[in-house]
Amino acid sequence: MRDEKATSAGWSPRTRLVHAGTRRSSFAETSEAIYLTQSFVYPSAEAAEARFIKAGEDEFIYARYGNPTVRMFEERMAALEGAEDAFATASGMAAVHGALFAALKAGDHIVSAKALFGSCLYIVETLLPRFGVEVSFVDGADLAAWQAAIRPETKLVFLESISNPTLEVIDIAGVAALAHAQGALVVVDNVFATPVFQRSLDLGADVVIYSATKHIDGQGRCLGGVVLGTRDFVRGVLEPFLKHTGGALSPFNAWVLLKGLETLDLRVRAQAAAAASIAAALQGHPALARLIYPGLPDHPQHALSARQMETGGTMLSLDLRGGKAAAFRFLNALEIVLISNNLGDAKSLVTHPATTTHQRLTPDQRAGLGISDGLVRLSVGLEDAADLTADLRRALDAAL
Repeated sequence: MRDEKATSAGWSPRTRLVHAGTRRSSFAETSEAIYLTQSFVYPSAEAAEARFIKAGEDEFIYARYGNPTVRMFEERMAALEGAEDAFATASGMAAVHGALFAALKAGDHIVSAKALFGSCLYIVETLLPRFGVEVSFVDGADLAAWQAAIRPETKLVFLESISNPTLEVIDIAGVAALAHAQGALVVVDNVFATPVFQRSLDLGADVVIYSATKHIDGQGRCLGGVVLGTRDFVRGVLEPFLKHTGGALSPFNAWVLLKGLETLDLRVRAQAAAAASIAAALQGHPALARLIYPGLPDHPQHALSARQMETGGTMLSLDLRGGKAAAFRFLNALEIVLISNNLGDAKSLVTHPATTTHQRLTPDQRAGLGISDGLVRLSVGLEDAADLTADLRRALDAAL
């Protein structure tokens, strides 16, 4: 049954992260229940018929369509983001794929920022054109480029609010104004900014996507994703696509993600504070050609970052002068920070994009995105900031 106490829209984000969307069974459990069921029983044939015609708010048909535990996660995310509705998916990439493919058809035109995570780029650059969608790529930080590329027939624009791994910050409100003037949908992957630091819908986005695998879980336990937007988009456009193509979130994973949401605000604020401290401490190290962190004044979009998301975030990138060899010496000298291609974890993680997340790109493509052979991406965790700084300095010294 729905807990009516958990539906208030007047609570602060931190309170919504703990209570929003809660459904309690007749046992009145404190922790959310895990409903590990594939299907649901109807009291009569007439009830089954009626539910397939139109399911009520607390009525479910099949786990691929919806589940009580998954629905709690969706409603909590929608309450946090300020969205009318949400649909949870098996992974962040299932969310990206579902949102784009549900909204597009052969003959449509989209405009995308060229700086994208490798798998996102594969969907936009390879899969969408294979199904007859025309794609134009632009420099995401250049509003004039967006204006030139968006046409009257443009159906959708797609961007990462902070690009992976070069941490380019895009003016969501500026892009949204240009897109909406031509009737185009604005789809934002907001993973790096997190739902705590940035409310993309308030900035003009129509659809917001998260890989819940990252900060929302925050402890490296499971995969998950979520798409948020208007009820018309989520239930009228997205749900018919996803429920028939099978990208459903596991009820167990939904429960893990609900537990992650309870501490999300506390975790990402601590991580962002540590990231800012580390960035300031490492800036100017002789092993570095550049240090990229939106919270530093020398970041090209520092003012925009401060306006859109209040902090510099939990991620920073280090570009080592000695290229791949220096980057590998740095990675192999680390003692606390772990080499892993995940991010948003309680543990600090570092990866070398040119040989991992973006390795399928050509050298010219990587160069065009600013991904040098010396670039490493650091996700700051919950360890002591002084310990992390010492570990990173020691590894940078070893890279010289």
